[in-house]
Amino acid sequence: MKRIHKSLPHRLVATFAVPLVALTSIIGGLVAQYGFGSPAIAQVIYGTGVAIGSLKLIRETVRSILKGNLALDYIAILAISVGVISGHYLVAAVIVLMLSGGEALEDYSLQKAQSSLTNLANRIPHTVHLWENNAFGQIVSIEHVNIGQEICIRKGEVIPLDGILVSTATVIDESSLTGEALPVDKKSGDLIRSGTVNMSSSIVVRVTKAEKDSTYRKIVTMVQEAQSEKAPLIRLADKYSGVFTLISLALAVIAYFASGGELSRVLAVLVIATPCPLILATPIALMGGMSAAASKRIIFKRLASIEVLSRVDALMFDKTGTITVGKPVVSRVDMLDHAIDPSHAHAITYILEKNSLHPLAKALVTYLHALPRGVVQVTDITEEIGKGISGRVGEDVYRLGKPATQEGMMVALRRNDTDIVHYHLTDVIKPDSTKVFSSLLKQGIELSIFTGDTQAHADDMVKALGIPVTVKAHCTPEDKKNGIHSAKQKGHIIAMVGDGINDAPALAYADVGMVFSNEENTAATEAADVVFLGGNTHQITDALSISKRTIKIATQSIFVGIGVSTIGMLFAAAGFVPPIVGAFIQEAIDVAVILNALRASRSS
Repeated sequence: MKRIHKSLPHRLVATFAVPLVALTSIIGGLVAQYGFGSPAIAQVIYGTGVAIGSLKLIRETVRSILKGNLALDYIAILAISVGVISGHYLVAAVIVLMLSGGEALEDYSLQKAQSSLTNLANRIPHTVHLWENNAFGQIVSIEHVNIGQEICIRKGEVIPLDGILVSTATVIDESSLTGEALPVDKKSGDLIRSGTVNMSSSIVVRVTKAEKDSTYRKIVTMVQEAQSEKAPLIRLADKYSGVFTLISLALAVIAYFASGGELSRVLAVLVIATPCPLILATPIALMGGMSAAASKRIIFKRLASIEVLSRVDALMFDKTGTITVGKPVVSRVDMLDHAIDPSHAHAITYILEKNSLHPLAKALVTYLHALPRGVVQVTDITEEIGKGISGRVGEDVYRLGKPATQEGMMVALRRNDTDIVHYHLTDVIKPDSTKVFSSLLKQGIELSIFTGDTQAHADDMVKALGIPVTVKAHCTPEDKKNGIHSAKQKGHIIAMVGDGINDAPALAYADVGMVFSNEENTAATEAADVVFLGGNTHQITDALSISKRTIKIATQSIFVGIGVSTIGMLFAAAGFVPPIVGAFIQEAIDVAVILNALRASRSS
């Protein structure tokens, strides 16, 4: 897993090396020109700084020309050339300082904006102890651990690889992945995910996935892919830079003829046009938005998703695990045989379900654990897949399973094939779902819910929400995809919110797919554009808010930068701004828009 190895001082030196050289040449040239030197020596010093500082610019400009791109680099080289030809060596050196300083500030700002993202990668230990012959073995890189090997994780350590718990039991902090503050109890045979923290004593884990396929590595890969992608807004900035380049050249030509061939006035125009603030500010704003999202455990897999999400006007939700908790709870108990003591029946159910592997068993055990129960001896406990779990109490046989005819989640306790208790279960809505839906409606976003659940349960869920929203039940994955297609046909920019494999086709087809992270949803996560590391519904509104704020700041930086620079060029063309003053004016503009773009990295 890629890490940042350079220390902060080394990174700062590498980032600001060229502007430091340019600044040194300016100071040295000024001393030579106005101190104990001479103009000739000053020109040599200025020229040295210009030559060194221009190397990278010339190299990048040649690449741009070969690719057929029109960029402000042409103006930069033209401005430096005019400065040297017209004898304004100090101005040429200041242009180099301005360009290299702006680029260095951009690089440093991007590093700052990406800090919370790189922390994701740096958080995982890169070596681990192998567990061999029931003892600590050699220390190896996690990339070299094979599937099936056992590793030892000490208390408080981050688990670097996915695996199965070999030790008897432990307690795991999964908050970094799920957002759930409470630690999770794990027993032998349970899945342990990379990126979580072992809070108990040392444990042994049998690795089930290579490092490149681990849960945490996939999260980091999403971030790295997003960092390297060029978003539509950046391409929009490139488009405007081309137009701005032509405007700048036109004003320079006008200034030349209006002044009777005065190169200093041309130089003043070109200085203010170099570099264009939109080129510096846009990537900083976008990366800042990604950083702000990451601080709230929201991962944008693609930078383009930030721009698209800001324009979303329709949202489609899956129900289970997105609006609801995704874990059933007992909502009602019906005693059908009033001759039996409820505490006796609950005791039998409790004992049977404690021995069951059925997904609903945990919900029943949790509910019954808090109720008064009688003391009972259950023997001959047997579980049959599809039929339920049974046991004997005296001469009677008790069985827990689904009734013959049933809609929804319900478990029946039968005594000698006669139902005596019905336990009704339901999937409750998340505490913040109603507030989130209300907020989305106030923003004018069209909401719909497509679920594979029954119509009755879907209606109950909407009633619990208390929000008017379109709902469609009994949906297949194809139905969800068709629903998105229909919304697109109506001209909507639509986002899909899901959490399961069955949502993957819709997530991939939506303009923006958003998924709640879960260890069983690999297909959904791969199909989505935005991943929520947790189960809080408010992350949806957080993502929308961050995307809109980021694009607003980026667009603001683009047009304010262009506008102010254009005004400055008009004054320069009219002869009101000397070249050296124009250089400092443009530098002030660049710094202002960059600082404005950095506001996007704030988490709120």
